[in-house]
Amino acid sequence: MTAKTRQEQIDDALRKLHAVVEGIRASVVVNRDGLLVAAMPAGNDEDVLAAMSATLVGLAERTLGRLDQGSLERLLVEGEDSVMVAYPAGRAMLAVMIGKEHKIGPLLYAASVTAKNVAQVLAS
Repeated sequence: MTAKTRQEQIDDALRKLHAVVEGIRASVVVNRDGLLVAAMPAGNDEDVLAAMSATLVGLAERTLGRLDQGSLERLLVEGEDSVMVAYPAGRAMLAVMIGKEHKIGPLLYAASVTAKNVAQVLAS
């Protein structure tokens, strides 16, 4: 049996996240430059979600650093119809959108675990 590639491992992590949390609309793993590493489901908006979430996370990290408030643990953006949560994941980040009608607690836990897994995959 051959070992899975990094890409396959990250894709598996996103699939598992979608399987355990109800209501996820989209998830992306993006590098610090805003370039898409992986997305689920694949569609025409994943590049926009990747670039915008990388910009928001970068701004949040700079703001916290400038104000000496420590490192970013997660970023939460709440809109009228959905919530986006983003977690640092080593050299990348994970961003997930969920419908506002769904409970966010399970997402916060599962996304933090997924971000740690992605960070480990990228570090190997």
